[in-house]
Amino acid sequence: MRLATWNVNSLKVRLPQLLEWLARQRPDVVCLQETKLEDAAFPRLEMAQAGYAACFAGQKTYNGVAILSRTEPRAVSVGIPGFQDEQKRVIAASVEQVRVVCVYVPNGQSVGSDKYDYKLRWMGALTAWLATELERHPQLAVLGDFNVAPEEADVHDPRLWEGQVLFSGPEREAFKKLLALGFKDSFRLFPQPEKAFTWWDYRMAAFKRNLGLRIDHILLSPALARRCTGCSIDVAPRRGARPSDHAPVIAELAD
Repeated sequence: MRLATWNVNSLKVRLPQLLEWLARQRPDVVCLQETKLEDAAFPRLEMAQAGYAACFAGQKTYNGVAILSRTEPRAVSVGIPGFQDEQKRVIAASVEQVRVVCVYVPNGQSVGSDKYDYKLRWMGALTAWLATELERHPQLAVLGDFNVAPEEADVHDPRLWEGQVLFSGPEREAFKKLLALGFKDSFRLFPQPEKAFTWWDYRMAAFKRNLGLRIDHILLSPALARRCTGCSIDVAPRRGARPSDHAPVIAELAD
């Protein structure tokens, strides 16, 4: 099974790139973030023509998450149970024997802001919920834009980013608490090239200069981590015309 995650930063804008990428990479499951579409506008027909069923939770202009699957997703749920949130940031579904959770973690804006506090509360609620989900679903994968670079190797300039949103201590600790549940960062299960990132600012020629961060992750339960044979970042879509500022991440699971 090929699992993938991609923050498309507007599905309406990026639909042609997504369809080309699906045809080229042929993933079995794809988690999308920042679709920025109300549900009525989701391109269900185009996805079906590409060979994918879809479940989604969207809103106008902001946020929005979706799961694309070659088989019909089952037992779909939206949001974090018990956490009141109008923003569409979480969707979960069962695909074959795997429980898939697609997340778009809040950005946090700036350390100390109200949005930063919301981010930490949100991540705490996510961790508490996933602890129960792991008990119910041993084969659990959590994919998405976490808006956290976990380690210095995930940042082009750790000194510059130290204490900044996306790389601050409390955010990184919140991410570690997720891993402490038993999840494995699939990308770090294997030797990887240095300065491998998933996000680059549109400004300052950041992609050309590789001034990036690795903030998009595929976390696997112990049972799935044992099946993982590889994980990579596909930077090709970031080189194209009108790209998302994120690149897809793909994890391979043995049958």
